[in-house]
Amino acid sequence: MSIETLFATLEQAAEKPLESARAWKQAHGTRVVGSFPMHFPGELAHAAGALPVILQENHDPITVGHGMIYPFYCGYTRSVVDQVCKGDYDFLDAIMFGDHCVQVLGAADVVRAKLPGTRVHFYQLISSMSDPWSLGRARETFLNLKEGLEEMIGHTIDDEAIRTSIKLFNRNRQLLRKLYDLRRSGAAHISAKQMQLAVKSSMVMDKAAHNALLETLIGEIEARAATAPAGVRLYLSGHFCQAPKVGVLDMIESCGAIVVDDDLYHGQRFISTDVEEAGDPLDALAGWYLQRNLKVPCPTRVDQNADWDGYLLDAMKRSNAQGMVVLMAKFCEPHMYYYPLIKKAFEQRDVPHLLIETEHELTALEGLRTRVETFVEVVKRRSSTRRAAA
Repeated sequence: MSIETLFATLEQAAEKPLESARAWKQAHGTRVVGSFPMHFPGELAHAAGALPVILQENHDPITVGHGMIYPFYCGYTRSVVDQVCKGDYDFLDAIMFGDHCVQVLGAADVVRAKLPGTRVHFYQLISSMSDPWSLGRARETFLNLKEGLEEMIGHTIDDEAIRTSIKLFNRNRQLLRKLYDLRRSGAAHISAKQMQLAVKSSMVMDKAAHNALLETLIGEIEARAATAPAGVRLYLSGHFCQAPKVGVLDMIESCGAIVVDDDLYHGQRFISTDVEEAGDPLDALAGWYLQRNLKVPCPTRVDQNADWDGYLLDAMKRSNAQGMVVLMAKFCEPHMYYYPLIKKAFEQRDVPHLLIETEHELTALEGLRTRVETFVEVVKRRSSTRRAAA
């Protein structure tokens, strides 16, 4: 199977996630459990014999959902509300959500009201990550999640089944990180769109099927001689719940840039941390929840040991990026509150960065293109000046 065919297969699942999940349910007779981003482990739903699916923002215009949620909520929450109002989630057997922002809570209330016959579970994950009780509270939440799933399926979930799911999911994260390594090193030319498709499809596909595709894809990429692409090396940051629009990603790279790394949720944030495979699986999942915030800090969590702006500066050095593009979803309060710290840190270090605010209703790209082209030219000149000074 060619690289192009493999990415087309991943794109089919990534761009039509509900169709993909519905087809899997019909073909295999399994339950489908939807979850809100960003912090829930799909391993428990998988161990319960269900297909875990992270609910995605879709591309359709928001219509019937307009009357159910505030217009100043982010595109992700408005899209979720619109989808549930249109009946798109009717086939889901359960939906789980947490409280990482007020807007998600508002969307979840609408989901509850519109799906009275569906199990809609709320699980409060502790947001204070470095207190002595944080690990215990996280474990308690995952125990409640396990018990809710057991109630749905009518029997207990064996610890060994959870460990098996953990190993499968770890393998998936490792394969995706391998793709990142290949791109970062220049051993393979993988576009920002292709990388997003690889990660986004893993959020909605059966992990065993996805792993098989990734193993074949990596083998094909490694067998094909590649020349490191030319262009300004950029790092992408932001977008916690929804995937950046493909048109924006393509536009950035069409301006003479190559995206070499990111901390996007549909990227490194999602795959950064493996779960311990030995011992008590709930302890392992609770540890994963806390550790991933140190691997890729999240502004929806509070951790005295995490420093997102410092992390970004270090990540740019590791990936040899010359500049950073911040993709901020409009009305994303956690990102808006934290961005001034990032801006200050980057300006103090004289590291070029560009803020792009995005929204569900994609505006004309030409205005953005001018800004990105200007930014790329600025990065080129700064890099040339620094090389000359050295």
